[in-house]
Amino acid sequence: MDREELRGTLDTLLEAARFRDYCPNGLQVEGRGEVRRVLCGVTASQALIDEAVRRDVDAVLVHHGWFWRGEDGRITGFRKRRMAALLAHDISLFAYHLPLDAHAELGNNAQLGRLLGWETTGRFAEQDIGFLGVSLQPSQGIPLRISSSGELAAHIGRTLGREALLVGDATRPVQRVAWCSGGAQGYFEQAILAGADVYVSGEISEQTVHLARESGVPYIAAGHHATERYGVQALGRHLAENCGLSCEYFELDNPV
Repeated sequence: MDREELRGTLDTLLEAARFRDYCPNGLQVEGRGEVRRVLCGVTASQALIDEAVRRDVDAVLVHHGWFWRGEDGRITGFRKRRMAALLAHDISLFAYHLPLDAHAELGNNAQLGRLLGWETTGRFAEQDIGFLGVSLQPSQGIPLRISSSGELAAHIGRTLGREALLVGDATRPVQRVAWCSGGAQGYFEQAILAGADVYVSGEISEQTVHLARESGVPYIAAGHHATERYGVQALGRHLAENCGLSCEYFELDNPV
């Protein structure tokens, strides 16, 4: 597949142009013109790039790319080493941040909800980045009836393979769940206003604890990396099925 054709396909599929983001979305580093093999990962770290070189792929596709707002833009140190590895091997870097969080089918939040057994009923927060939903019945894939925030936190921990941190009333009944993957603790108040019984995100901040205690709405921090592994995998599968590309996912352990 031509690199520019792939760029156009991804930009259109994820509606990249409509998002106000903290980084450029799309093709961030230009590699060879023909793309047959793609390595997918969460973050364009040196370890992922080294694996891409080892596998001799044509492009890397990630959720967390480069050139973030407010970063030092000089290509020195670790930035030089990452960039040099891609350029030396003529490998393209494609990155989609908010577009991959928000996509209704392939996005991080859509895939996280499907994995955890939540049926999406609405959206909230700026650019409709947050999701609202309800738990499905046990017969539809949930191993147990989730009736409280404590049970929900335990279910999330088992499913994601990482203990989830619950702040707030573990006995609070749960009917309506709000969630937004990654570092979306800043949307907690909007989730409360949207009528959520519990809010799930990846990270947690100091002030999040007080809001959970004072509002009565529990907060579950399930891990930034742990909640954002699934969108790029779904996107890779979509490219393999619809564009004839070889797309593999490489998991790098991240405790955060």
